[in-house]
Amino acid sequence: MVEAKRLNKAVIPKSLFTHPSPGNLQSTRLAVHANGDVSSCWVYIASASRIYKLRISMEDSFVGRGQESLLIPELTQVLESSVVNRCPHRSEIQSIVLAETGSMDCSILGSVDSYGHLIVSKLDVSNTDVDGITYSVSPQDYGVGEGSWAGLCFNPKQLSMAAVARSFCKSIDIYDQDIHLRTLRTLWYPSSLIFMDNFGESDGSMLAVTEGSQLSVWDLRVKENGGCVRRITGSVGDTLYAVSISSSGNIAAGGADRTVTIYDPRRWSALSRWLHCSKYEITGLNFSSVDPNYVYVQGVDYEVICGKWKESEKAFSFRGDSNWLGFSKCSNRDVLAGWCDSGSIFVVDVC
Repeated sequence: MVEAKRLNKAVIPKSLFTHPSPGNLQSTRLAVHANGDVSSCWVYIASASRIYKLRISMEDSFVGRGQESLLIPELTQVLESSVVNRCPHRSEIQSIVLAETGSMDCSILGSVDSYGHLIVSKLDVSNTDVDGITYSVSPQDYGVGEGSWAGLCFNPKQLSMAAVARSFCKSIDIYDQDIHLRTLRTLWYPSSLIFMDNFGESDGSMLAVTEGSQLSVWDLRVKENGGCVRRITGSVGDTLYAVSISSSGNIAAGGADRTVTIYDPRRWSALSRWLHCSKYEITGLNFSSVDPNYVYVQGVDYEVICGKWKESEKAFSFRGDSNWLGFSKCSNRDVLAGWCDSGSIFVVDVC
């Protein structure tokens, strides 16, 4: 049983910045990292061309519940705040991702701006920048075309490998550190992507991408059809905005049709559909690390729902106070954080 342990709300200090830059519908400009006893957590947020980091208190607190299992947050403090110095982007940052290394003594922070320029930094255990371990890379057609939403994901089995999606260019660039490996060409505008690291013997070479109303699957070892090995069509005309993979290998996709569809990648058949689980478009999905039978669903109406996807059963939910500019979950535990354009940050610890 997945249950919320605490839900805290913090307000970004005005000394950091006054107004955040506007975000896209599927904005992914937040990353969260929690240590040990989760007495506090580090939250990274991107506004304009800069990244800021904040340490937010997460001391034990009473979890209040309203109607329909809606959690009520408690105010908490921002203990520290500063600017991340090693991310000199020239245009607006669109996505940031924090990946945990196997040794747990450091983590990797990646950011990509609207033209696909990628910067990766290594952070030590105290979330301090490590000089000399940073690299940056630009797409081969950098500067061509318009700026647009861009997405990023790391290969969990090979953290030096990253995939960068550019919506306007309908392309996905694959890198091994600062070496460009190949470019994948999508049919529609990509909106979310993730490496299928626990899919059979693929060794992390499989990539799932939402593009338009389709979920496409790419194999980096294949040259035919540009590397695309499967396309699964969702509701015609309804854009998909989010994709996630569970520890058991199941894949979830959701979008404008307000439905979460869970696929078995061995047969690519739909295991379950949670119909209309969100009141409006689904813009984010994360499987629970505590129990992969639960999924977190982020809606464009500021609400985040946790539920059991097999039974289409809601466990609890909480709401932001304005549009989400970013939402993220720790890679190995159920600590989630969301950032609203009002300047509020919501952090929930689930056990």
